[in-house]
Amino acid sequence: MPRIRHLFSGLIASLAVAAGPQAATSAEPLSVPWVEFGTDNDLQIRVVLGPGVAACPAVLADGRGIDARQRSAADDSFPVTVCSATVPLQTAQLSVGGVALPTVPTAINRIVVIGDTGCRIEGITAQNCDDPEKWPFPVVAKDAAKSKPDLVVHIGDYYYREDPCPADKSGCAGSPHGDNWAAWKADFLDPAAPLLQAAPWVMVRGNHELCRRGGKGWIRLLDPRADTVDCADMSPPYRVSIGRMNLLVFDGADADDFKTDANKVAGYAGQLAQLLANAPPHSWLVTHKPVWALAQGNLAGMTLNLTEQAAIAGHTPPGLDLVVSGHLHDFTSYAFGSQRPGQLIVGVGGDNLLDLAQTPLVGATIDGVKTTKGFALERFGFFVMERSGEGWNGTLYAPDGKAVLATCTIADRDLDCHR
Repeated sequence: MPRIRHLFSGLIASLAVAAGPQAATSAEPLSVPWVEFGTDNDLQIRVVLGPGVAACPAVLADGRGIDARQRSAADDSFPVTVCSATVPLQTAQLSVGGVALPTVPTAINRIVVIGDTGCRIEGITAQNCDDPEKWPFPVVAKDAAKSKPDLVVHIGDYYYREDPCPADKSGCAGSPHGDNWAAWKADFLDPAAPLLQAAPWVMVRGNHELCRRGGKGWIRLLDPRADTVDCADMSPPYRVSIGRMNLLVFDGADADDFKTDANKVAGYAGQLAQLLANAPPHSWLVTHKPVWALAQGNLAGMTLNLTEQAAIAGHTPPGLDLVVSGHLHDFTSYAFGSQRPGQLIVGVGGDNLLDLAQTPLVGATIDGVKTTKGFALERFGFFVMERSGEGWNGTLYAPDGKAVLATCTIADRDLDCHR
């Protein structure tokens, strides 16, 4: 953590100078500043500052000053100011308050994929947030950063501390809870700090960020749109295009897993038709809930996601190679041959893992198509994808980055994972 402390010190000093001697304390950043992709294939810079801040910090993009503005003001639940600025994707040098931030290389050759990272405190279910063996996200973020990614993709579910820690659970005693700044800071921004420093992020919304759960924090902090909006459970899709890489980002967080609602299906179908039209070769659909998968745990063997399956019917272009998702808390891959994109699930970043089903993954019929390959592993970790010619090699690492848990090859629509 020494590098992060140094960056904080530099930013604090710069903000104090910019805001004047009386503003040094109030302008102190309350999290590591980060860079994420916006919905217009641009970059969003986000900074969280203490209450009473006089002005947002200065942003410099390739030597040019960019206005940072207040994204959201302080209130009772979020007594902080969130500042944001938009810069072009091609920006080569970027800083906020005089401190350098990561930028996007001309080619993406190494990607870290994580998902479902928060510490679950919900009803009587309480994870031990103080034990890195039980909640490894802080370790995952620190060691994933050491892989020096060009890009980080978080496939949703950042916020899990919904309820008070039960009195008989010492492992989460004193934890903040609720859709507020303290819970978001503990669940995501503090533990994610090393990885936020390492590379720009693609932030995908999960069902834990729906309006009725963590929607306030999502809109204020992570929503990729440049302007804050009223919370809605269906937001527009967008594309991230960097050289040969094309990510099609779809918010299916409110898609029902085991039933179909006509209004939702129609709404999602319209979005997917627009998003997937003329998808470039080797595109990936990035969405929290897997489109084609088998349920785990107590619902083992059931097919999901029925809503997304109905919505995407007739809209799967030949250029779509892969769907990358989370939601199910294990590492799972499905290949369907040339008939359908492969489905990759990386839900192992921190929340409680699910018991793996005994249902065979190879030869299973999912939404009318049989799988040709399948693999599943119930282990925490992070996934690193490295470009190999026109395809990719993937490695699932243990949280500390020392052990290889699984390897994958991705070539066109062929997704092959194994120990």
